[in-house]
Amino acid sequence: MSLPLVLAGARGHGRWHLENIRRLQQRGLVRLAGICELTPLAAHEIPDGLGTPEQSADFGALLEATGARIAVICTPIPTHTDLALQAARRGVHLLLEKPPAPSYAEFRRMAEGVAEAGVVCQIGFQSLGSHAVPAIRRLLAEGAIGEVIGVGGAGAWARDEAYFRRAPWAGRRRLGGVDVVDGVLTNPLAHAVATGLALLGTTRAEDVTGIETELLRAHDIESDDTSCVRVRTPRGPVTVAATLCAEEPGEPYVLVHGGSGRITFWYKQDRVLLQRAGHGPEEIEYGRTDLLENLVRHLHGDAELLVPPESTGAFMRVVEAVRTAPDPAPLPEHAWRELPAEGRRVVPGVDGLVAAAADTLALYSELGASWALPSEVSTR
Repeated sequence: MSLPLVLAGARGHGRWHLENIRRLQQRGLVRLAGICELTPLAAHEIPDGLGTPEQSADFGALLEATGARIAVICTPIPTHTDLALQAARRGVHLLLEKPPAPSYAEFRRMAEGVAEAGVVCQIGFQSLGSHAVPAIRRLLAEGAIGEVIGVGGAGAWARDEAYFRRAPWAGRRRLGGVDVVDGVLTNPLAHAVATGLALLGTTRAEDVTGIETELLRAHDIESDDTSCVRVRTPRGPVTVAATLCAEEPGEPYVLVHGGSGRITFWYKQDRVLLQRAGHGPEEIEYGRTDLLENLVRHLHGDAELLVPPESTGAFMRVVEAVRTAPDPAPLPEHAWRELPAEGRRVVPGVDGLVAAAADTLALYSELGASWALPSEVSTR
């Protein structure tokens, strides 16, 4: 029997959720019963096949009126905890978009409230639904690349000025005295951080022993757009370098370094390259389990939940380190240039630095970037 569902936040990335809900509704797994938006969606904004779901700006009232069993929350980051708890108190299960909260304290408040209410919560790190993740873990356990040294992550993306103006909270660290902590490591390329931690099997908060951050910005924003982080864990470091100011944007990836080989995982493509001593390179493409479908099947008793809140505790330690670090330093004007035709800024040479950081597990400052600042260090 299909489960009634409410979507909170149906514009922006929420449009992807609408299409995914339509796919699952056609298969009889869910039924879109309601949409929560400050301004109701027009008929043309609702994909064909979803009917006429009830709409309201009052999330709690909408949950009550529709009898929803599941809520998908794809709203501004600072609203996640309160909306999740509203649903949990009503016995409604959750798919909560990443990052799950803007601070570690808010994350704990959400996770504890959800656990107390006895509802199921899935955190929306879609890359962790990739079948490549357990496959890589098996390779590491089998010693395919020898002793694991650490994991690097690289994300060289481009975003134009409009991206940072798309919503009042975009490009902000705080808004109206409330934490937002938008930034390249915590939002658009958060998957690189979470996936790197997952491959090492160091996903819980207690797995983090130290964090170093270098947060910078080329755009005229509060948050960081060109940053790197090194997370220290008992199984080795996870170093992720990311930018939204790439000269030639490319697919983000994580790279597991071993004593006798390496594994590269392009996590948006579910593509893996295994390189090891004594063997030719092996490339494999894997399937992926959709996280909303996994949640539904878990509720029916047919699957283990893939991304419960506790498995994002280490990632939230990184969010907290970014939140409490000094505000991102503006890059000197000579370090970036405008691309007027594309409405964006680029940092010359940053693509190579991002790749080098993933390759060496070093931070920008350690790679000799003239504009990089010494890292800000935090411990748990």
